[in-house]
Amino acid sequence: MNQPAETQPQVSLAQSSPTVGTFRERDGALEWSGRQETVRIEPWGPDAVRVRARLGGPVLEGLPGALLDAAPPTPSTVKIEDGSGRLTVGALTVEVNAEGLIRFLRTEDGGEILAEDRAHFWWPGSRLYTAVGNGHHRLEQRFAAYDDEKLYGLGQHQHGRLDQKGLVLDLVQRNAEVGIPVLTSSRGYTLLWNNPAIGRVELAHNGTRWVADSARQIDYWITAGDPAGAQRRYSAVTGRTPMLPEWAAGFWQCKLRYRTQDELMAVAREYKRRGLPISAIVCDFFHWTHLGEWKFDPKEWPDPAAMVRELAELGIKLVVSVWPSVSPLSENHPVMEQRGYFIGTQYGPMAHADWPDKEVASTVQVAFYDATNPDAREFVWSKVKENYLDPYGITAFWLDACEPELKPGFSENLRYWAGPGLEVGNIYPAENARTFYEGLTASGEDEVVTLNRSAWAGSQRYGAALWSGDIGTDFPTLRRQIAAGLNTALSGIPWWNTDIGGFHGGDPDDPAYREVMVRWFQFGALSPLMRLHGFRDPGMPLGPEMTGGPNEVWSYGEEAGAVLEKYLRLRERLKPYVLRVMREAHEEGLPVMRPLFLEFPGDQATWSVDDSYLFGPDLLVAPVLTAGATARTAYLPAGATWTDAWTGETYEGGQAVTVDAPLDRIPLFLRDGARLPVAE
Repeated sequence: MNQPAETQPQVSLAQSSPTVGTFRERDGALEWSGRQETVRIEPWGPDAVRVRARLGGPVLEGLPGALLDAAPPTPSTVKIEDGSGRLTVGALTVEVNAEGLIRFLRTEDGGEILAEDRAHFWWPGSRLYTAVGNGHHRLEQRFAAYDDEKLYGLGQHQHGRLDQKGLVLDLVQRNAEVGIPVLTSSRGYTLLWNNPAIGRVELAHNGTRWVADSARQIDYWITAGDPAGAQRRYSAVTGRTPMLPEWAAGFWQCKLRYRTQDELMAVAREYKRRGLPISAIVCDFFHWTHLGEWKFDPKEWPDPAAMVRELAELGIKLVVSVWPSVSPLSENHPVMEQRGYFIGTQYGPMAHADWPDKEVASTVQVAFYDATNPDAREFVWSKVKENYLDPYGITAFWLDACEPELKPGFSENLRYWAGPGLEVGNIYPAENARTFYEGLTASGEDEVVTLNRSAWAGSQRYGAALWSGDIGTDFPTLRRQIAAGLNTALSGIPWWNTDIGGFHGGDPDDPAYREVMVRWFQFGALSPLMRLHGFRDPGMPLGPEMTGGPNEVWSYGEEAGAVLEKYLRLRERLKPYVLRVMREAHEEGLPVMRPLFLEFPGDQATWSVDDSYLFGPDLLVAPVLTAGATARTAYLPAGATWTDAWTGETYEGGQAVTVDAPLDRIPLFLRDGARLPVAE
């Protein structure tokens, strides 16, 4: 039923021509229409709504996004009276005035948690549509700023900030910079910008602004409540991660790169000879015949069946690197080009990047399969299945360079099956993970883990683990990974890790770097996934013959090696706890690596702690993040009693304590008498 906003609308006379909109209820949703704009607000799970707004017609269905197709059924009420509309869903109430301005309130007391804000009293308003042609607009959504607000999430970045208030962040995918548009606020809401368009978010002190460079409508989801409850609700509407397989909770050995089957097997056998725990070993890039043929080069990997069989006997899972790029020398290139399976461009040839390949002296222009195209996904999986799964039983894959790594990355010139690059570009890594999730599950596999260099909202439902990309190898870089991991956790991705020791360099014979490695290894042992990787010195130029320096736990000398072995064994002892926490991620959507405020939101001091975290609910981790440190000060949240896991000393929460942290010790604290096998 249509209803005028009110007979005598209370609108601002400062505007050139105030808009008085029309309200109506439709299928449980509240709609406001005015000045050719339609705003639709509908229940989307407990304590949550989805907001869509479009200029020039009704809201569109079926556009690419992160939300699952159907919303969980949720009781709600709609009331239209006195020139305003109100939708209540549990703890969240949405109020819309006659001019179409939206406020989000706590149902319990009517307190404002977020509100739209005009850019200017004259023009523009809180939502701006700037035409860019063919029904697409540059979209801007503005909200008010609040002086006391802290903001978290937004994927994984290397700026080192946990609270991102005051930052401007590009919504784009790059190596080590992962744009996931999910924002958690200290004011009691979590918001998903449900739009894979290239853009940015500005978290300024005079307002928050979400920008999509080219899209067809505004689309976001918001829920009210504390961070833990919000994570449960967010994961319910975007999909929860599968249960992590037991093997993946152990130690992953990796380096750039093992060039041959013999080299990789020698490392695996040496771990077992030394009696060291190891769950997985990674076969990195250039193991293939040509890029985009997705199969072993028989000259370097003559008997993969025997390799996989022996690794299985040793209790080690083989993880194989699969890239989305296809060389013109690949046998698959002609048919994929003919069928339109590559990312195209608006102007010019297909999207390309220069990359070395075998049997050619220079780089070649490689193309990229279009993971948004279901037929292209099916084709790529058919080759992976034919060359890895069927003959050898390989089910674990490393999805590297899945941003994708275009050079240059001009999204405005890209054309995907799902739409123009500016409109859909950020969704690519999630769709690439989907290729493997759907392929493995259709093949009868019930365990899915892929290691991804990029991700988007919803990637977790496809069994995607994220790592922090090609980063540096020093203490400042290690320090930045704490915030990167915690913000990733608040972006709905519970499976996360770094290259232990960093990626770019690091001399195993340098005492200073050995200290970095020890401290990073300790952090890695208390990360959701534990994986040693890096391009160690001395390196080689990029190419099919390249390898890096040694990167096994015995590569760092006797003193450092003994500490690394100690933490390998600690991880093994903690595996039952790790798997219990992984089940919480699977069943409830709670992250493994948790900011202190996730468990203790009532302790205001926890909202500013950015150098330690909770590993699951019961273990507080305070990594050592500076060279030469032998002590560490850590804040222990109020509302719990904390026990030093190494010494047994007990502390009341609500205070900072300083504890010893010699080279072989990462400070760990147990919550409320929790019993975990930290000390041997």
